[in-house]
Amino acid sequence: MTEIHSLQNAVARTSRGLSIVGTRITLYDVMDYLKAEWPPKLIQHWLNLTDQQIADVMDYIDKNRAEVETEYQLVLQQTEEIRQYWENRNRERFSQIASLPPKPGQEKIHAKLQALKAKLRQHDNASNRS
Repeated sequence: MTEIHSLQNAVARTSRGLSIVGTRITLYDVMDYLKAEWPPKLIQHWLNLTDQQIADVMDYIDKNRAEVETEYQLVLQQTEEIRQYWENRNRERFSQIASLPPKPGQEKIHAKLQALKAKLRQHDNASNRS
């Protein structure tokens, strides 16, 4: 009974989805790190979780793997759709910004930046040929 109670108190469904109670951290954040093969102890320290929180979250994920994985894939898909939407919406604006002349007094740094970009493109092109 205590284990069920602690798990229910550890994870809750919020407007952001499955979240760690008492935080704004979602289980999808934890899943990102797990998919990147981070050990739970590192996730715990990175997200500033207690020993009990990380243990409860890992236990919840293990016991509800299919549900969490399904929701995680849905979140990834929605995130990609949102990213593509904003990328498309801002594409014209970004090209307008890129074509603007440098601000007065920043000509030297702008020239240096353009030279560095050209060098990087040249390096990328050479790498792609190899």
